Amino acid sequence: MAVTAASGLLLTACGDGGGGVDLDDPTAQDTEDPGTDDPGTDGDTDAGEATADGTEGGTLVAAIGGEPDQLNPLTTTSSFAFTVLENVYDTLVQPGDDLTPEPALAESWETSDDLLTWVFTLREGVTFHDGSDFTADDVVASMEYIRDEGANGWRLEAVDAFEATDDYTVTVNLNRPAPNLLDQLGPFKGMAIVPSEQIDAGTLGDEVIGTGPFQLTSASADVLELEAYADYWGEGPYLDGIEFRIIPDEGVKLTNLETGEVDWIDSVPPEQVTDLEQMGEVEVGRVAGNDYWYMALNNEREPFDDPDVRRAIAFALDPVAIAEATNFDAATPNETAIPEGSFWYLDYAPFGHDPDQAQSLLDEAGVDGLSIDLMVTNEFPETVTAAQVIASQLGEVGVDVQIRTEDFTTWLAEQGEGNFDAFALGWLGNIDPDDFYYAQHHSEGVNNFQGFDDAEVDQLLDDARVEVDEEARKELYDQAAQRIVDQASYIYFYNPDIVEAWSPDVSGYVTRADSATRFVDTRLEE
Repeated sequence: MAVTAASGLLLTACGDGGGGVDLDDPTAQDTEDPGTDDPGTDGDTDAGEATADGTEGGTLVAAIGGEPDQLNPLTTTSSFAFTVLENVYDTLVQPGDDLTPEPALAESWETSDDLLTWVFTLREGVTFHDGSDFTADDVVASMEYIRDEGANGWRLEAVDAFEATDDYTVTVNLNRPAPNLLDQLGPFKGMAIVPSEQIDAGTLGDEVIGTGPFQLTSASADVLELEAYADYWGEGPYLDGIEFRIIPDEGVKLTNLETGEVDWIDSVPPEQVTDLEQMGEVEVGRVAGNDYWYMALNNEREPFDDPDVRRAIAFALDPVAIAEATNFDAATPNETAIPEGSFWYLDYAPFGHDPDQAQSLLDEAGVDGLSIDLMVTNEFPETVTAAQVIASQLGEVGVDVQIRTEDFTTWLAEQGEGNFDAFALGWLGNIDPDDFYYAQHHSEGVNNFQGFDDAEVDQLLDDARVEVDEEARKELYDQAAQRIVDQASYIYFYNPDIVEAWSPDVSGYVTRADSATRFVDTRLEE
């Protein structure tokens, strides 16, 4: 899931009543109280998990680093929106402790021998926050919306049709084998199930109505409030509610945690992680993550349409120095996307830090006096820090970097319009290798904002999507990853640890390798 997102303004909403919040109606509100099984993480539970020994009730105050760009779970790709909305919505399946798919709104499934037909049996007795029943029609409508209008339609490219066989059975017919279909359906990010009536009415994002453990009651530019949903289908939740406060400054967030103003924060200043762990005054959740951070050059602008120029930039940069500057010891330098420890990891690092080779390639390309407009956002401060290191390192080979810092909404709009020479950002919470490469590097990928177009990569990614043999599939992705790196479609820097922190009064919360933020099992000592 990308840290990128679609544009949109968050409207103020509050009030009373039942059902979802109408963000166009300042008198609208929701209900209260409820739960689910929260999958854990495949990281170190001692470092990433709070014990579940708190009491029930209370409102958790959670601080996040930026405002959600919108509240439509099917069109946003903003990590801040997901942090809130994955507590409001459910998916058909969800990643379990080891990130393999397990039941959620679908309680079971079966496939045909040729993997072209999947049949999902849905959980009965589930209701949306407005009291309406969850049925197969909602699944079909949600999936068709995602495929046609959502930010993650690429996840469903193998699907010919979704069919509501009966009220609680959905049949999915594919146009090719999709061995990773459950992984594509499973991550919350952009794959939520919403009421079909909302899709018909065109009110997604205006009225926030899910089946999850919490429901939205109010939203403004500074605070979003959730209440527990009393009729939630799973176990929990144990909190009365959650108050998300928007606090962009990491230092301020941490101070608020230490003084008791907030109970949980979504990140910790990297330079303070180790000290916080050793001091023990707050709980620190830290696990090796599936995220990666990178820089992309605009392949549709000269001279970045020349792979040798892109490679020159890559040779001039030092991923180790960038990782240390942005994350101190809480990141692992990596010149490919997939982190070490994954079955899909490729040990390949052709660039390192070689300014002489960078200068040679620039000279051969006839590039002199190059200036780069590098777009970053202070809502992800690691991009600003990385940009400063990048500017210094590229300056050593005569490349001038103009750092342009935008608010995230503007950043996204500029990215979508191609108004950049380069941008730095991250991609969050991937599981399947297709998630790491297809949307970003296939010529028809929806997140290929850099304009990379390589027939060999396209073919490898297309072939890997239908390969059912795991070892053969890995070989295809290894070849694709090597080609992507060699062509410098992205210049990869590092895989960061996922680091969150919370009050000792919080229990039952788990820091997850897939960056999911789920409070269904969380308790709070009053």
